[in-house]
Amino acid sequence: MSGIFQFMSIEVNQLTKYFGYQKALSKVEFQAKPGQILGFLGPNGAGKSTTMKIATGFLLPDGGDVLVKGVSVVKHPKVVSRMIGYLPEHNPLYLDMYIPEFLSFIGGMYQLKPDVLKSNIQKVMEQCGLMAEKNKMIGQLSKGYRQRVGLAKTMVHDPEIIILDEPTTGLDPNQLVEIRALIKSISQEKTLILSTHIMQEVEAICEKVVIIHQGKIVAQDMLQRLKSSQGGRFSLVLQTEEPLQKEWFEHMNPQKIRQDDPCRITLTTSQPKEMRKMIMAFVQEKGLSLVELKQEAQDLETIFHQLTQNRP
Repeated sequence: MSGIFQFMSIEVNQLTKYFGYQKALSKVEFQAKPGQILGFLGPNGAGKSTTMKIATGFLLPDGGDVLVKGVSVVKHPKVVSRMIGYLPEHNPLYLDMYIPEFLSFIGGMYQLKPDVLKSNIQKVMEQCGLMAEKNKMIGQLSKGYRQRVGLAKTMVHDPEIIILDEPTTGLDPNQLVEIRALIKSISQEKTLILSTHIMQEVEAICEKVVIIHQGKIVAQDMLQRLKSSQGGRFSLVLQTEEPLQKEWFEHMNPQKIRQDDPCRITLTTSQPKEMRKMIMAFVQEKGLSLVELKQEAQDLETIFHQLTQNRP
């Protein structure tokens, strides 16, 4: 089984990309496997979309490669592009087309046989909950249903690998729930990569997480293992009325010191109880006016902040 999973996976190997003199990606590496949603997470401008465009054959890298089911995107970009269903952040649709007409047009681009195309269109429309809207032009659909059409478009040629770039942008809470459920159902038989900067999205539906920042991978693991491995680190946030100095806290040997503003400082430690005692003793010794001392929860958002703030 592991051999089949390996063959069906997408492997990003030492990916490097420049735009002029700017290095957008630096030796990016990760792997996605079937039956598991991989959350590709990072701040805006971190390199997510560039990585996805290279993986789908829209861009070529300056170094490294992407293997899709063992096929090199550098050597065979057109072959790879046919093996992937890609939904870009700005969902491109023809608003004056009816849904079946649009999906037929897209399927024709993949040169599907008429009977196969007809069957595929029926299947993806059912899977994406579009049958009740089939007699409407795309321009008449809500944002949520347009996203469903975009998802159907990525699957009409029956690829085994689906890449979604910010698929829930602009959706209302009800539409979010519906699209998340749809993405989960799709992932049961596909390799699925969800690129996003929304941590809640990853927490809700992803099993594996890859975090990219300034073109470099700063963390990757199964979501629960990542949270567990980071779970040995706790952040204690101290705020006083008086300005604080980072060097005052070095004798406490925190793993990290972060100063958000002159009167607020965050100490990262694996021993929060002992650190809290030292902080309180120090506050009393200095005669500081305590405003707040709290322990931040180590959810994905906190981990993300720790990994993507104030890094070179």
